[in-house]
Amino acid sequence: MSEFRSGFACFVGRPNAGKSTLTNALVGGKIAITSSKPQTTRHAIRGLVNRPDAQLVLIDTPGLHKPHTLLGERLNALVRSTWSEVDTIGMCLPANETVGEGDKFLIRELAQIRRKPVFAIATKTDLVKPDKLRDHLLQIQQAGIDAGLTWQEIIPVSAVANDQVDLLAELLIGTLPHGPALYPEGQLTDEPEETLIAEIIREAALEGVRDELPHSIAVVVDEMVPRPDRPEDKPLIDVRVNVYVERDSQKGIIIGKQGARLREIGTSSRSQIEKLLGTPVYLDLHVKVAKEWQRDPKQLRKLGF
Repeated sequence: MSEFRSGFACFVGRPNAGKSTLTNALVGGKIAITSSKPQTTRHAIRGLVNRPDAQLVLIDTPGLHKPHTLLGERLNALVRSTWSEVDTIGMCLPANETVGEGDKFLIRELAQIRRKPVFAIATKTDLVKPDKLRDHLLQIQQAGIDAGLTWQEIIPVSAVANDQVDLLAELLIGTLPHGPALYPEGQLTDEPEETLIAEIIREAALEGVRDELPHSIAVVVDEMVPRPDRPEDKPLIDVRVNVYVERDSQKGIIIGKQGARLREIGTSSRSQIEKLLGTPVYLDLHVKVAKEWQRDPKQLRKLGF
Protein backbone atom coordinates (compact mmCIF):
# COMPACT_ATOMS: atom_id res chain seq x y z
CA MET A 1 0.00 0.00 0.00
CA SER A 2 1.32 3.43 -0.92
CA GLU A 3 2.13 5.78 1.92
CA PHE A 4 -0.60 8.18 3.07
CA ARG A 5 -0.19 11.84 2.07
CA SER A 6 -1.66 14.87 3.80
CA GLY A 7 -1.18 18.60 3.53
CA PHE A 8 -2.51 21.99 2.53
CA ALA A 9 -3.23 23.61 -0.81
CA CYS A 10 -4.71 27.03 -1.45
CA PHE A 11 -6.45 28.56 -4.44
CA VAL A 12 -5.58 32.11 -5.37
CA GLY A 13 -6.73 34.36 -8.15
CA ARG A 14 -8.50 37.57 -8.90
CA PRO A 15 -11.98 38.05 -7.43
CA ASN A 16 -14.62 35.90 -9.14
CA ALA A 17 -12.10 33.52 -10.76
CA GLY A 18 -14.07 30.44 -9.68
CA LYS A 19 -12.07 29.56 -6.56
CA SER A 20 -15.04 28.92 -4.26
CA THR A 21 -16.99 26.88 -6.83
CA LEU A 22 -13.90 24.73 -7.40
CA THR A 23 -13.34 24.28 -3.64
CA ASN A 24 -16.95 23.09 -3.22
CA ALA A 25 -16.62 20.70 -6.20
CA LEU A 26 -13.43 19.12 -4.83
CA VAL A 27 -14.81 18.81 -1.30
CA GLY A 28 -18.10 17.40 -2.57
CA GLY A 29 -20.21 19.70 -0.41
CA LYS A 30 -20.93 23.38 0.00
CA ILE A 31 -18.51 25.03 2.39
CA ALA A 32 -17.59 28.24 0.55
CA ILE A 33 -20.16 30.71 -0.66
CA THR A 34 -20.30 31.44 -4.35
CA SER A 35 -21.77 34.53 -5.91
CA SER A 36 -21.50 36.41 -9.17
CA LYS A 37 -20.45 39.42 -7.07
CA PRO A 38 -16.67 39.89 -6.87
CA GLN A 39 -15.00 39.80 -3.44
CA THR A 40 -17.45 37.28 -2.02
CA THR A 41 -14.95 35.27 0.04
CA ARG A 42 -13.69 37.08 3.13
CA HIS A 43 -12.23 34.28 5.20
CA ALA A 44 -9.70 31.61 4.35
CA ILE A 45 -12.25 28.77 4.38
CA ARG A 46 -10.87 25.26 4.84
CA GLY A 47 -12.37 22.32 2.98
CA LEU A 48 -11.28 18.71 3.30
CA VAL A 49 -10.84 16.27 0.43
CA ASN A 50 -10.72 12.77 1.93
CA ARG A 51 -9.29 9.93 -0.18
CA PRO A 52 -8.29 6.38 0.87
CA ASP A 53 -4.63 7.32 0.40
CA ALA A 54 -4.66 11.03 1.23
CA GLN A 55 -6.24 14.01 2.92
CA LEU A 56 -6.02 17.33 1.11
CA VAL A 57 -6.90 20.45 3.10
CA LEU A 58 -8.02 23.13 0.68
CA ILE A 59 -7.93 26.78 1.66
CA ASP A 60 -10.15 29.04 -0.42
CA THR A 61 -8.77 32.57 -0.05
CA PRO A 62 -10.28 35.96 -0.85
CA GLY A 63 -9.40 37.37 -4.29
CA LEU A 64 -6.24 39.46 -4.29
CA HIS A 65 -7.13 42.97 -5.46
CA LYS A 66 -6.13 46.65 -5.27
CA PRO A 67 -7.41 47.55 -1.82
CA HIS A 68 -9.51 50.70 -1.31
CA THR A 69 -10.33 50.14 2.36
CA LEU A 70 -8.74 48.77 5.52
CA LEU A 71 -10.84 45.62 5.03
CA GLY A 72 -9.31 45.24 1.54
CA GLU A 73 -5.79 45.57 2.97
CA ARG A 74 -6.52 42.96 5.64
CA LEU A 75 -7.94 40.51 3.09
CA ASN A 76 -4.81 40.87 0.94
CA ALA A 77 -2.60 40.28 3.99
CA LEU A 78 -4.65 37.15 4.75
CA VAL A 79 -4.03 35.82 1.22
CA ARG A 80 -0.26 36.37 1.45
CA SER A 81 0.04 34.79 4.89
CA THR A 82 -1.90 31.75 3.60
CA TRP A 83 0.56 31.30 0.70
CA SER A 84 3.43 31.00 3.14
CA GLU A 85 1.72 28.24 5.16
CA VAL A 86 0.55 25.81 2.44
CA ASP A 87 2.36 23.01 0.62
CA THR A 88 0.93 23.75 -2.83
CA ILE A 89 -0.71 26.70 -4.59
CA GLY A 90 -3.27 26.65 -7.40
CA MET A 91 -3.88 29.87 -9.34
CA CYS A 92 -7.32 30.12 -10.94
CA LEU A 93 -7.57 31.88 -14.30
CA PRO A 94 -11.08 31.87 -15.81
CA ALA A 95 -11.09 30.55 -19.38
CA ASN A 96 -13.81 33.00 -20.43
CA GLU A 97 -11.55 35.99 -19.69
CA THR A 98 -8.17 36.96 -21.06
CA VAL A 99 -5.12 36.80 -18.81
CA GLY A 100 -5.13 40.44 -17.71
CA GLU A 101 -2.85 42.83 -15.83
CA GLY A 102 -4.31 41.73 -12.48
CA ASP A 103 -3.45 38.11 -13.27
CA LYS A 104 0.06 39.02 -14.40
CA PHE A 105 0.65 40.99 -11.21
CA LEU A 106 -0.38 37.94 -9.21
CA ILE A 107 1.82 35.60 -11.30
CA ARG A 108 4.81 37.89 -10.64
CA GLU A 109 4.05 37.71 -6.89
CA LEU A 110 3.87 33.89 -7.06
CA ALA A 111 7.14 33.76 -8.99
CA GLN A 112 8.89 35.10 -5.89
CA ILE A 113 7.83 32.07 -3.83
CA ARG A 114 10.64 29.55 -3.90
CA ARG A 115 10.48 25.74 -3.70
CA LYS A 116 6.70 25.47 -3.76
CA PRO A 117 4.68 23.90 -6.60
CA VAL A 118 2.33 26.37 -8.30
CA PHE A 119 -0.41 25.03 -10.59
CA ALA A 120 -2.21 27.13 -13.19
CA ILE A 121 -5.89 26.15 -13.24
CA ALA A 122 -7.94 27.32 -16.21
CA THR A 123 -11.41 27.47 -14.61
CA LYS A 124 -14.89 27.76 -16.19
CA THR A 125 -13.90 25.77 -19.30
CA ASP A 126 -17.58 24.91 -19.86
CA LEU A 127 -18.11 28.53 -20.96
CA VAL A 128 -15.70 28.51 -23.93
CA LYS A 129 -15.14 26.72 -27.25
CA PRO A 130 -12.02 24.51 -27.66
CA ASP A 131 -10.07 27.04 -29.80
CA LYS A 132 -10.69 29.82 -27.24
CA LEU A 133 -9.51 27.46 -24.47
CA ARG A 134 -6.35 26.62 -26.41
CA ASP A 135 -5.52 30.35 -26.77
CA HIS A 136 -6.17 30.84 -23.06
CA LEU A 137 -3.80 27.99 -22.09
CA LEU A 138 -1.09 29.49 -24.33
CA GLN A 139 -1.62 32.90 -22.66
CA ILE A 140 -1.20 31.28 -19.24
CA GLN A 141 2.00 29.56 -20.34
CA GLN A 142 3.41 32.82 -21.75
CA ALA A 143 2.48 34.80 -18.64
CA GLY A 144 4.42 32.27 -16.55
CA ILE A 145 7.47 32.54 -18.83
CA ASP A 146 7.35 36.37 -18.70
CA ALA A 147 7.23 36.35 -14.90
CA GLY A 148 9.95 33.69 -14.54
CA LEU A 149 7.50 31.20 -13.04
CA THR A 150 7.60 27.53 -14.06
CA TRP A 151 4.11 26.13 -13.63
CA GLN A 152 3.96 22.68 -12.02
CA GLU A 153 1.11 21.93 -14.48
CA ILE A 154 -1.43 23.92 -16.47
CA ILE A 155 -4.76 22.18 -16.11
CA PRO A 156 -8.18 23.13 -17.57
CA VAL A 157 -11.17 22.32 -15.33
CA SER A 158 -14.88 22.97 -15.08
CA ALA A 159 -16.27 22.73 -11.55
CA VAL A 160 -19.81 23.16 -12.89
CA ALA A 161 -19.50 20.33 -15.46
CA ASN A 162 -17.28 18.32 -13.06
CA ASP A 163 -14.67 18.08 -15.80
CA GLN A 164 -11.11 17.14 -14.71
CA VAL A 165 -11.91 17.96 -11.06
CA ASP A 166 -10.74 14.50 -9.91
CA LEU A 167 -7.58 14.81 -11.99
CA LEU A 168 -6.83 18.15 -10.33
CA ALA A 169 -7.27 16.53 -6.91
CA GLU A 170 -4.82 13.75 -7.90
CA LEU A 171 -2.24 16.28 -9.11
CA LEU A 172 -2.50 18.41 -5.97
CA ILE A 173 -2.30 15.34 -3.71
CA GLY A 174 0.80 14.19 -5.60
CA THR A 175 2.70 17.24 -4.33
CA LEU A 176 1.82 16.71 -0.64
CA PRO A 177 4.23 15.33 1.93
CA HIS A 178 3.74 11.85 3.41
CA GLY A 179 1.99 11.96 6.75
CA PRO A 180 -1.15 11.01 8.69
CA ALA A 181 -4.61 12.59 8.22
CA LEU A 182 -4.89 15.98 9.90
CA TYR A 183 -8.67 15.93 10.51
CA PRO A 184 -11.23 13.23 11.36
CA GLU A 185 -12.54 11.27 8.38
CA GLY A 186 -15.92 12.38 7.04
CA GLN A 187 -15.44 16.00 8.06
CA LEU A 188 -15.83 18.51 5.19
CA THR A 189 -14.54 21.64 6.89
CA ASP A 190 -13.04 22.87 10.16
CA GLU A 191 -15.04 26.10 10.05
CA PRO A 192 -17.27 26.70 13.08
CA GLU A 193 -21.01 26.32 12.31
CA GLU A 194 -21.53 30.00 13.13
CA THR A 195 -19.11 31.03 10.36
CA LEU A 196 -20.83 28.79 7.82
CA ILE A 197 -24.28 30.08 8.85
CA ALA A 198 -23.14 33.70 8.57
CA GLU A 199 -21.72 32.94 5.11
CA ILE A 200 -24.96 31.27 3.95
CA ILE A 201 -26.96 34.35 5.00
CA ARG A 202 -24.45 36.71 3.38
CA GLU A 203 -24.70 34.74 0.14
CA ALA A 204 -28.51 35.04 0.20
CA ALA A 205 -28.24 38.77 0.95
CA LEU A 206 -25.85 39.27 -2.00
CA GLU A 207 -28.30 37.83 -4.52
CA GLY A 208 -29.72 40.54 -6.73
CA VAL A 209 -28.31 43.56 -4.87
CA ARG A 210 -26.65 46.51 -6.53
CA ASP A 211 -22.90 46.46 -7.13
CA GLU A 212 -21.89 48.92 -4.42
CA LEU A 213 -23.64 46.98 -1.68
CA PRO A 214 -21.80 43.58 -1.48
CA HIS A 215 -18.67 45.03 0.13
CA SER A 216 -20.79 46.77 2.76
CA ILE A 217 -22.56 43.65 4.05
CA ALA A 218 -21.23 41.80 7.10
CA VAL A 219 -23.11 39.06 8.95
CA VAL A 220 -22.60 38.02 12.57
CA VAL A 221 -24.37 35.13 14.33
CA ASP A 222 -25.29 36.62 17.68
CA GLU A 223 -26.73 33.52 19.35
CA MET A 224 -27.51 29.91 18.54
CA VAL A 225 -29.44 28.05 21.24
CA PRO A 226 -31.80 25.06 21.37
CA ARG A 227 -35.36 26.20 22.20
CA PRO A 228 -36.11 25.04 25.75
CA ASP A 229 -39.32 23.12 26.52
CA ARG A 230 -39.32 21.31 23.14
CA PRO A 231 -39.90 17.53 23.07
CA GLU A 232 -36.70 15.58 22.32
CA ASP A 233 -38.01 14.29 18.99
CA LYS A 234 -38.99 17.82 17.85
CA PRO A 235 -36.00 20.05 18.55
CA LEU A 236 -35.81 23.65 17.34
CA ILE A 237 -32.73 25.88 17.31
CA ASP A 238 -33.09 29.64 17.68
CA VAL A 239 -30.54 31.41 15.52
CA ARG A 240 -30.27 35.18 16.04
CA VAL A 241 -28.30 37.01 13.40
CA ASN A 242 -27.29 40.61 12.76
CA VAL A 243 -26.74 41.78 9.19
CA TYR A 244 -24.57 44.92 9.19
CA VAL A 245 -24.47 47.55 6.44
CA GLU A 246 -22.71 50.92 6.32
CA ARG A 247 -25.58 53.33 5.60
CA ASP A 248 -29.31 53.73 6.30
CA SER A 249 -30.09 53.66 2.57
CA GLN A 250 -28.44 50.21 2.34
CA LYS A 251 -30.52 49.02 5.28
CA GLY A 252 -33.62 49.88 3.24
CA ILE A 253 -32.34 47.84 0.28
CA ILE A 254 -31.72 44.74 2.41
CA ILE A 255 -35.09 44.96 4.20
CA GLY A 256 -36.99 45.73 0.98
CA LYS A 257 -40.56 46.95 0.55
CA GLN A 258 -42.54 46.03 3.68
CA GLY A 259 -39.73 43.63 4.67
CA ALA A 260 -40.16 41.44 1.56
CA ARG A 261 -36.44 41.28 0.73
CA LEU A 262 -35.44 40.31 4.27
CA ARG A 263 -38.11 37.58 4.36
CA GLU A 264 -36.73 36.23 1.07
CA ILE A 265 -33.19 36.18 2.52
CA GLY A 266 -34.49 34.38 5.63
CA THR A 267 -36.45 31.77 3.68
CA SER A 268 -33.66 30.88 1.25
CA SER A 269 -30.96 30.70 3.92
CA ARG A 270 -33.06 28.88 6.55
CA SER A 271 -33.43 25.73 4.43
CA GLN A 272 -29.63 25.58 3.91
CA ILE A 273 -28.97 26.18 7.62
CA GLU A 274 -31.40 23.38 8.56
CA LYS A 275 -29.57 21.07 6.17
CA LEU A 276 -26.23 22.06 7.75
CA LEU A 277 -27.41 21.56 11.34
CA GLY A 278 -29.76 18.65 10.62
CA THR A 279 -32.54 20.19 12.70
CA PRO A 280 -35.38 22.75 12.25
CA VAL A 281 -34.36 26.35 12.84
CA TYR A 282 -36.10 29.56 13.86
CA LEU A 283 -34.10 32.29 12.13
CA ASP A 284 -34.31 35.78 13.63
CA LEU A 285 -32.68 38.34 11.30
CA HIS A 286 -31.94 41.97 12.20
CA VAL A 287 -30.38 44.62 9.95
CA LYS A 288 -28.14 47.18 11.65
CA VAL A 289 -26.03 50.11 10.46
CA ALA A 290 -22.33 50.16 11.39
CA LYS A 291 -21.13 53.35 9.72
CA GLU A 292 -18.09 52.94 7.40
CA TRP A 293 -17.13 49.68 9.14
CA GLN A 294 -14.75 48.65 6.31
CA ARG A 295 -12.46 51.55 7.22
CA ASP A 296 -12.71 51.44 11.01
CA PRO A 297 -10.22 49.16 12.84
CA LYS A 298 -12.45 48.92 15.93
CA GLN A 299 -15.54 47.89 13.96
CA LEU A 300 -13.51 45.45 11.82
CA ARG A 301 -12.35 43.72 15.01
CA LYS A 302 -15.93 43.56 16.30
CA LEU A 303 -17.08 42.00 13.02
CA GLY A 304 -14.29 39.42 13.10
CA PHE A 305 -11.73 40.80 10.63
